[in-house]
Amino acid sequence: MNRIIAIDQSTSSTKAMLFDEECRMLARQNVDHHQYYPQAGWVEHDAEEIYQNLVEAVRQLVAPEPNPDIRYSLALTNQRETVVVWDKTTGKPVYNALVWQDNRGAALCQQLREQGYGPMVLEHSGLLIDPNFSATGVRWILDNVEGAREAANDGKLLLGTIDTWLVWRLTGGQSFYTDTTNASRTMLFNIHTMEWDDDLMRLFDIPWTMVPEVLPCDAIFGETTVEDIFAQPIPIAGVLGDSHGALVGQMCFGKGSGKVTYGTGSSVMVNIGEQPLPAPKGLVTSVGFSALGYHFYGYEGNIYSTGATLKWIADQLQLVGHPSEMEAEAVKVESTNGVYIVPAFAGLGAPWWQPQAKGAVVGMTFSTNKSHFLRAALESIAYQVRDLVGVMAEATGGRLSEICADGGPTKNQFLMQFQADLLDTPVVCTEVEDASAMGAVIVNGFARKRWTSFDDVVQLRRVTKIIEPHHTDEMEHLYQGWRKAVEKII
Repeated sequence: MNRIIAIDQSTSSTKAMLFDEECRMLARQNVDHHQYYPQAGWVEHDAEEIYQNLVEAVRQLVAPEPNPDIRYSLALTNQRETVVVWDKTTGKPVYNALVWQDNRGAALCQQLREQGYGPMVLEHSGLLIDPNFSATGVRWILDNVEGAREAANDGKLLLGTIDTWLVWRLTGGQSFYTDTTNASRTMLFNIHTMEWDDDLMRLFDIPWTMVPEVLPCDAIFGETTVEDIFAQPIPIAGVLGDSHGALVGQMCFGKGSGKVTYGTGSSVMVNIGEQPLPAPKGLVTSVGFSALGYHFYGYEGNIYSTGATLKWIADQLQLVGHPSEMEAEAVKVESTNGVYIVPAFAGLGAPWWQPQAKGAVVGMTFSTNKSHFLRAALESIAYQVRDLVGVMAEATGGRLSEICADGGPTKNQFLMQFQADLLDTPVVCTEVEDASAMGAVIVNGFARKRWTSFDDVVQLRRVTKIIEPHHTDEMEHLYQGWRKAVEKII
């Protein structure tokens, strides 16, 4: 009997989920980690804490001990762009992990854009020069952490996105790998040659000795006992970034199929096939996923604050005890009464790419109450998704036939209906809330030869609901109000 342990290492927590070979989730555990904000615009994680939380989540998942009659394997999906630099001898990070939300590289990005490097970076990596991507974080660590630059030049330091760090730790330093999806989000990887790019490495002044070997998503990345939880090593089979995991988990194997992942931030991605086409303005081109000998590319736009906005309202403003309570309050009013929340807590991502923008609330009056505010927060998620889907639809020839949705906020009926109405497109939700983990399970199966074609797994897709749009002119009026609100802060 085979079981897959899917690790979803996200921005706020580490989840360990147990799946069977029919892609059914049997159990799950979740361990949160701390967020560090040393100063405005800086966001950090403790990489060692994240690793220990992974171990603890797996321990809880198979407690009191692994079933000896089960053959386990481990798959991994992770928050992307967040980067770690560590000493390859001691295994200790030289600084906290710099999170994808971190904005300290903004000045360097502006300098590089002014120097005219934007077209070259876009051509080679498919990405816009932005601190969201890993390269500027690595450069900052090398330039600002005492002794880091010298150690890196001496070949003593390694760098990696969270997948690389976790695989390295799980294998006791034996496996130093990343996959094509995570590599394509570093701003150091050439999506045409599928290799680290010499021009980009020199631009960001990063030694070649620091970067891991790049494998397809459906590779075997090593073996691990997960700190002796398992008596015998189990394979680490299948690795990919979380948004890419959701693309696979939603079975978006065909050109033109797309998905929205609602998480701390949100990712909108559309499969554009096997050619890395230039992205329309405001979007980027990344490796969608690599499996079964194919490389599929995707147009993507990333929204920095969606679920993070709801968490901020619950934790900092304490207007509700938990984000799940917001829907009941928001539907007490028929509209926001003209209120818009533009959640630029860490700047604005695609399609605006304004890292210096600050959040704003527009349109409040003395009649504004808590329900209006909470409804505006939920609507801000849908508006930001509409910003991206509109650009993608135009680039791919018109309105998308459907958009697949995953993530915790898909449980919010109000948000999903508002999203469908705003897009004028059916929103499809599947049985597994954690589509990123599902994607990791699928590439795990490809790696172990459980499935040998995409058709083998498409039949396992389980749709739970399809939200049909209510066609109304009001949606366009509301959306234009959102655009005006955004223009006030950019």
